Amino acid sequence: MIQILDSTLREGEQTPGVYFPPEIKLAIAQFLDCIGVDIIEAGNPAVDREIALAIGLIANAGFKAKIGAHCLCRKDDVKKALECGVNFLGIFFSVSEQRLQQDYDIGLEKAIEKIVEVIAFAREQQENLVIRYTPEDTVRSPMENVIAAAMAAVRAGANIISIADTTGYTTPFARNRSISYYVKTLKAEFAREHLYPKIEIHCHNDRGLALANALDAYKAGADIIDVTVMGLGERSGIVDLAELLINLTDIIEEKPSWNLSYLKELYDFVSEHSHISISPHHPLVGKNAFTHYAGVHVNAVAKDERLYQSLNPEIFGIKSSLALGMQSGYIAVKLALKQIGREELIENQDLVIKIFQKIKEIAKRGTPIDIEKELPAIVEYCTASQITGEICSVSG
Repeated sequence: MIQILDSTLREGEQTPGVYFPPEIKLAIAQFLDCIGVDIIEAGNPAVDREIALAIGLIANAGFKAKIGAHCLCRKDDVKKALECGVNFLGIFFSVSEQRLQQDYDIGLEKAIEKIVEVIAFAREQQENLVIRYTPEDTVRSPMENVIAAAMAAVRAGANIISIADTTGYTTPFARNRSISYYVKTLKAEFAREHLYPKIEIHCHNDRGLALANALDAYKAGADIIDVTVMGLGERSGIVDLAELLINLTDIIEEKPSWNLSYLKELYDFVSEHSHISISPHHPLVGKNAFTHYAGVHVNAVAKDERLYQSLNPEIFGIKSSLALGMQSGYIAVKLALKQIGREELIENQDLVIKIFQKIKEIAKRGTPIDIEKELPAIVEYCTASQITGEICSVSG
């Protein structure tokens, strides 16, 4: 079964301006554990003492998920991570020629020695620790470098190799640039050596292809996929948690046990504390995700929501809704009147038409009409004008 690693508390906090205090991180981790995420990557403790504190709180909270820390390929960083009480450790070090020359001024052989030394050290400290090695910017590094470093890392004690699409370079449409190519190639190389580490993938969304690449990797046999809430992360972020879960739910034959009813509440919570609004048309959790507007659509879903929905919103603990505006039809107005408890007006065709016309007029301002707050006022205005019109007609 595919495993999900959520990195909202590490990669997500690398979104410019985002900061989650320890108590907020703990609450987010609790949501993720309730949903059924397998691994919660809680941060890099070497960055700040408060991050280390938060990781410790989460690691000792008794969650079902494994709790992980992320660190550079340094023994001191490994020590800081293990002091937090984690049972999952991610170690990263690049093996691209450019990074080795420009950043580290070493060759591949020295780089591999360093990787092996640090991973072996981590394994010595904690026998049951799950260790992941990430050759940073995997997909733009020479394949032979990646294979050599990954082989050495597994032999030194790593359980997982992460294929990092650090710059969002991969695409499902070019074989030697697809994430599936890297997954299949690494699995085949390991199998030849009778080594079977799990393969994790970390896809950035620079080209808008993170989800497509994640699904491509799943099809190729990846074991773990990294995500964040709202797709938060460096630059354009990474794979969105909700989007991946719903797509995998459709694909996986043995239905996973994820509890998707927590997603909406989690997203609202992360949005509030990251100070980043959820786009109205964000799939699944956006305000408009299950909102019907055009007259033809509303007429159809009034009979059967499946006519214009391929997903059941109740899976996410929410309900379908309708919007009023320029695209609305007569039926939408009647449904909206029912929604605000004014069913008795529906039989008054002339009044409904007046309300309908007023809605069209107000819609020209270019902002949504709030059914709960604005429609009652529109009804009162149209009712008063209808009564005035009737009085004037009788007087005349």
